[in-house]
Amino acid sequence: MTKLLDGKVALITGASKGIGRAIAAYFAQQGAQVAFTYLSSVEKGQQLEQELAASGTKVKGYRSDASVYAEAEKLIEDVVAEFGKLDILVNNAGITQDGLLMRMSEQQWDQVMAVNLKSVFNLTKAATKPMMRAKAGSIINMSSVVGVKGNAGQANYAASKAGIIGFTKSVALELGSRNIRCNAVAPGFIETEMTDALDAKQVDEWRKAIPLRRGGTPEDVAKATAFLASDDSAYITGQVLQVDGGMLT
Repeated sequence: MTKLLDGKVALITGASKGIGRAIAAYFAQQGAQVAFTYLSSVEKGQQLEQELAASGTKVKGYRSDASVYAEAEKLIEDVVAEFGKLDILVNNAGITQDGLLMRMSEQQWDQVMAVNLKSVFNLTKAATKPMMRAKAGSIINMSSVVGVKGNAGQANYAASKAGIIGFTKSVALELGSRNIRCNAVAPGFIETEMTDALDAKQVDEWRKAIPLRRGGTPEDVAKATAFLASDDSAYITGQVLQVDGGMLT
């Protein structure tokens, strides 16, 4: 039986935990060969590599800082050298440095912009070279519903995720003639290790505000991302797919 991503080579940034890890695992399950990055979570990155390799997937983890252009460029070169090509790029690496604007430091702003937004520029620019040679490719950038509607206490994060949407649409216009697609995924309230630490009452209130009455799972995001990565979405580019249970409907 043919799988959704059979024969594809995918690179996922920031895949040691949470949504990135779920994407890497689901892509492997769907037949893709998987390259992924991690930075600070070395042990978790190595563990993921071992788990996917044990399932028979060709996989390689790279310790790489997506916010540094030279590292991004070398990463793409290394992945193509190892796997022979690059069909799919998922720009998932991201951080938060929350705080009200009046108290937000310049460093908090700059760091979030570097990791969340500049990394998308870095990896996408580097990946266009092998994709243009192949005259094919799918780029998926991880945005957020916060980038669509904003959120108090997250001016830096919201700006970075809104910037990803503008970048995605521009890249789709530039690269469409080369058969390279670029889309964004905007997750809503996704329940991960980070949300486990939140106040239970607050989490329950959020769930009640969502039409589907539940938080999303990393796997919900992974499946939507796989669709945009696959040939099933061959005529879709420049779009923002909200995976939010109807939160912004």
